[in-house]
Amino acid sequence: MITQKKSDLVDDLFKSGVGFEAMPLDDVVIPYAEADVKACAEIYLSQLDDLKQDQNKSLDNIVVLMNEMLKVLVEFETNGVKIDLETLDDIGTQFQKEHDQLSKRLEEIVELVMGDTIINLKSGADTSRLIYSREFKSPKHKAYHIQTFNIGTDDKGRPLRTPPMNDAEFNTAVRANFNVPQKTMVECCPECDGRGLIQKYKQITRQKNKVKYKIKGEAYKNLSKCPSCLGVGAFYNPTGVKAGLKLSPIGPAYASVNGFKTDKNTIKLLISHAESKGNDLAVEFLTKLSRLNALSTYLDSFVKGMKTWTRPTGLIHTNFNQCITATGRLSSSNVNLQNQPKRGFPVRKAIVSRFPNGFCVEADFSGLEFRVAGEVSRDPQIIEDILSGKDIHKQTASIIHRIPPDQVDKDTRQSCKQWTFAPLYGGMGAGEPDHVKNYFSEFFEVYGGLKSYQQRLMDGVVKNGIVQTPSGRQYYWPNARRIKNGRVTNATQVVNYPIQGFATGDIVPLACIRASRLFKKHQLRSKLILSVHDSIVVDCHPDELSQVKKVLIEAMANVGEELTQRFDYTPVLPLDIEISVGPNWLEQEEISLD
Repeated sequence: MITQKKSDLVDDLFKSGVGFEAMPLDDVVIPYAEADVKACAEIYLSQLDDLKQDQNKSLDNIVVLMNEMLKVLVEFETNGVKIDLETLDDIGTQFQKEHDQLSKRLEEIVELVMGDTIINLKSGADTSRLIYSREFKSPKHKAYHIQTFNIGTDDKGRPLRTPPMNDAEFNTAVRANFNVPQKTMVECCPECDGRGLIQKYKQITRQKNKVKYKIKGEAYKNLSKCPSCLGVGAFYNPTGVKAGLKLSPIGPAYASVNGFKTDKNTIKLLISHAESKGNDLAVEFLTKLSRLNALSTYLDSFVKGMKTWTRPTGLIHTNFNQCITATGRLSSSNVNLQNQPKRGFPVRKAIVSRFPNGFCVEADFSGLEFRVAGEVSRDPQIIEDILSGKDIHKQTASIIHRIPPDQVDKDTRQSCKQWTFAPLYGGMGAGEPDHVKNYFSEFFEVYGGLKSYQQRLMDGVVKNGIVQTPSGRQYYWPNARRIKNGRVTNATQVVNYPIQGFATGDIVPLACIRASRLFKKHQLRSKLILSVHDSIVVDCHPDELSQVKKVLIEAMANVGEELTQRFDYTPVLPLDIEISVGPNWLEQEEISLD
């Protein structure tokens, strides 16, 4: 049993800009610190016992690495990130304006396809009904649906297995539990005049000539629900015209408690399907809905979140978390700066230098995950492509967009990076258009060594439940088993975690440690402020740009030397980096490394 941290004592004070130095000592600081120290000690002793076990010996060097990285994270948090609140306000205003315009157009489309039926786009049930033109026949049929598709989680919180079904079985199950909704026309309830409530009166019994009768007495204090419209105030009469966007559910894996999934990944697939069917209205609706949902997140998580957590100094001291993501990749909270869209995201313009005429400098590993995939798999074609300088992202964009490589611009290349990484992470193109599915099969034909490596991982995890990176980091699936298609349970994670873990859980932290060490050695005034996925961000003093560039090159491009020293692992591929500079984190220009 671990002592619980008493974070509730300090959270509100932190949000208001009060630091530990200004908090009441006896009532807040000491109780918080005592609980914190006790909890840390208990966790430490428990982890020491675990590490002493023979099967965990490979983690010894990882523990050392993570403890050193912890000191760098303290440096990141202490330095903080400078925020231009005026710019942030302008960005928020632009986001809100676009949000309002999209909301208006979506309301118009909803009315066009649903008639007078009220649809709440924040409701999964309403959105599913609109997109798929399906509604449950009754609450009983909703329960049947949940049972049929095994929707829910087990006692460990893991999603239940999707039942195997062919297309005919799936379509039969859908027809059994759903009706096709109709457009409606609203009619005001005459009994309550559209109010949904009526006034009732007490009944008083009278008697005359031995005959009893009742008269209307005093009105009840509270209004009552109208019995005719059940409090709605109107009747939504079906018109006989099919409602909704008329998209077909994709398959059993996309069934949800509300009908069928409407998350951003599913919407992306549905857009492709709607395009292939020439359903332009569905394409417009889904594209705008996806953007609206993104804007809502931007406004709440970033604009509002950054305002909330910016101190009077103009700095955000975000919390960096080493032990949240399953792969070991860094995350952050209050606010989550790791989760911002990578390039072209307007909020980045509000992240500026604290130094007059200073710079924001970002150094990115170039194609880190693809290089690591070549490292761990020793796929000869990946190794050849990287050593020859082949632009794998341009190749991907050419296939996905069906255009010649020389027509792939920078933005198109950037947008297709996800497809390059998808096969590395176990993606197989399920639910994608045919030409995208073909990309996946062609990818593994070209990079057969990677395919064989992934198969070895799956075979190994069935045998012993463990996957291990070259650094000794371990991932554990004790109940992994083979399934009918030849893959294994949790296949995506089994092939994903070693690559992402070695790349962003080991190599990037090691680069950060090296950068911090070199900043101190050269006594730089510039500040290390962030590490996001495969990059390091520096708040650069105007007189130190040349020095910062040299330090980042040494820290990142030469990190292979330290991989050999720490983990007895000699890389076969070089690590390349790109460095960009600008007055803020958005307006950046790449600079030469010479």
